[in-house]
Amino acid sequence: MYIARAMNTPQLQRNVFLLLLATSTAAFIWVLTPLAGAVFWAVIMALLFHPLFEWILERVGGRRNLAALLTLLVCLLIVMLPTAFLGMALVNEAAVLVDRARGGELDFRAYGHQVMAALPAWVKDLMARFDMVDLQSVLDKFADGLVKAGQALTTRALTIGQNALLFMVDVVIMLYLLFFFLRDGEKVTLMLREKVPMSRIQTRYLLHKFATVVRATVKGNVVVAIVQGLLGGLAFWALGISGVLLWGVVMAVLSLLPAVGASLVWGPVAIYLLATGSIWQGVGLILWGALVIGMIDNALRPILVGKDTKLPDYMVLLTTIGGLSLFGLSGFVIGPTIAALFMAAWALFNYEDTDLPMPQVEES
Repeated sequence: MYIARAMNTPQLQRNVFLLLLATSTAAFIWVLTPLAGAVFWAVIMALLFHPLFEWILERVGGRRNLAALLTLLVCLLIVMLPTAFLGMALVNEAAVLVDRARGGELDFRAYGHQVMAALPAWVKDLMARFDMVDLQSVLDKFADGLVKAGQALTTRALTIGQNALLFMVDVVIMLYLLFFFLRDGEKVTLMLREKVPMSRIQTRYLLHKFATVVRATVKGNVVVAIVQGLLGGLAFWALGISGVLLWGVVMAVLSLLPAVGASLVWGPVAIYLLATGSIWQGVGLILWGALVIGMIDNALRPILVGKDTKLPDYMVLLTTIGGLSLFGLSGFVIGPTIAALFMAAWALFNYEDTDLPMPQVEES
């Protein structure tokens, strides 16, 4: 009895408690892993719409439930519903494009033959000498992939329906969590500041940095994507290229890759136009893509993203590509955010290691 009582020291009790705390926290995160996307985007949307929530809160007399509900309705009207309608239109246009490819109306192999036949002999020799990618084989694979995609849509309709149902469940969960994150976000932030084992200045600085980077990254990239998608779709519409909505959305998504994104779509189209004799159309598309679509990226992204995140352009590019490769579409937010927190943490370490005053941020 004496030995057992001697072993049950306050230090042992604290160690056991910390082990329980770490284990339960890891188990909690593991349980939430299937819903990680819904939780992540609920946090992102809460940060984006928090200023609107504060504005509404002042006008409803401080009733947080009502303010959160009204903010949620605004989110549905300006984000969710337009996205749903665009998604349905995109699916329909993609299905039409696949049907045309399967029916032979769109023959990417023939397009490849036309481009290769139009290339000068010295270009073909140069490509062969340096063992460059064969354009024809690329287009053949693209055509095969498009036909196979159409077959998959018809043969896996049940699986696609199940995935769509799971996506809708994630959206509902995200909206449900968004209500509580808006209503109780300040309490959660205060709890983090109080409980995280760091100084309040460090915690406040890192939380402020996280919110700033997320807002800047999402708003900046979304604005750039919408503008580039619209400009690219407008150019394709003027040239009479089919699938304007589909290619516009593809350019918008690819524009998440700084500097090179949208050109991955309009560049090959311009090459095809030049190779098949549509010189003025090809030159016009190149000028429009380089001087208008490209300049939008060069002008807006540093202002909307780099200015607030305090990240150099090359860091934004590398972390966006790395984030997309690791986390999918959410990576365009996660990558730059991790980079910004990394740099902020090292900045705090530098302040700790010197006599410089710690950085201050305003209370939010």
